[in-house]
Amino acid sequence: MNTTTIQADSDGSPLILSDGAVNQLKKLVEAEGNTALMLRIYITGGGCSGFQYGFEFDETTNDDDLKIEKDGVSVIVDTMSLQYLNGAEVRFQEDLTGAQFVINNPNVSTTCGCGSSFSI
Repeated sequence: MNTTTIQADSDGSPLILSDGAVNQLKKLVEAEGNTALMLRIYITGGGCSGFQYGFEFDETTNDDDLKIEKDGVSVIVDTMSLQYLNGAEVRFQEDLTGAQFVINNPNVSTTCGCGSSFSI
């Protein structure tokens, strides 16, 4: 398998994982009872602004994935999605609208009102 693994706090990491996101991932993985689970982040076409973020748990990595580790949890991103996420921060947010993982992406030029879709 050709998956590249890096530490999230290293200088070469294209994604920043906030402490809140890491802590929530630890809770979710523990609740599932499966330490092999990783959070997959991907970009798809669609949404009102052109692209949208996707999140799902995955147990396997693909040859074109980048695996980012921090404090015992892992996030995986395919190379196609990574080009849109370089320099972004993954956070976990709880507010009146609910609790969710969010991306603070410096590459985005516009977003929709709810923040789930974007354009570059």
